[in-house]
Amino acid sequence: MPRATLDRQIRQLLDEVLLLGSMVEEALLNAVDALKRRDVAAAGRIFSADPIINEKRYALENAIIILIATQQPMAHDLRLLASVLETIIELERIGDYAKGICKVVVRLGESELPIPIREFSQMAEKSSAMLHRALGAFVDEDANLARQIVLEDDQVDALYNQAYHSIVASMIANPAIIDQANLLIWVAHNLERSADRVTNICERTVFIATGELYEMDTDDNEETNV
Repeated sequence: MPRATLDRQIRQLLDEVLLLGSMVEEALLNAVDALKRRDVAAAGRIFSADPIINEKRYALENAIIILIATQQPMAHDLRLLASVLETIIELERIGDYAKGICKVVVRLGESELPIPIREFSQMAEKSSAMLHRALGAFVDEDANLARQIVLEDDQVDALYNQAYHSIVASMIANPAIIDQANLLIWVAHNLERSADRVTNICERTVFIATGELYEMDTDDNEETNV
């Protein structure tokens, strides 16, 4: 295959990855908005749209496997395609977290939340912003930006801890809301894990750019070989 043709196919793949990313961002933000508004119908629509995200991930995976098998890319191209495979899996999982939040909305129904959790919106907005920038860094192979984005995961972790302690305190004060509170803890978990998935995408960006795969530890700002 001529170099120009391979470059064009890779560019098309990356464009589709960005499209998948935008779908996932929207799903995550809309799921939390549905929770805030107690909008069971909206949650149902987001839930029902999840198979579209899954189908796009599988179509991309199939296209990448065919490209690797038929063109036998080497060095940088192989790192890139392998990293795209990993990234679309991460994106699909974030979509699953959005779907999980929608399940919580349906189970809670339209009644008022027993605990007002402002951190949920902040976590969703931060995670989505991180994801948007991480995918830009991925396409641009910007390892420096990817490393900076990883450090922002600490902010999401801090919001998660605030939400978790608030929910637990409310459970202790009013045991009657334990079932509802447990569902809200699950929402917080899904949002925190979404940011963790963004970190994984950033690790892949560094791998593409440098050829070295690191686990980025935001607790001590060190990188550990994996």
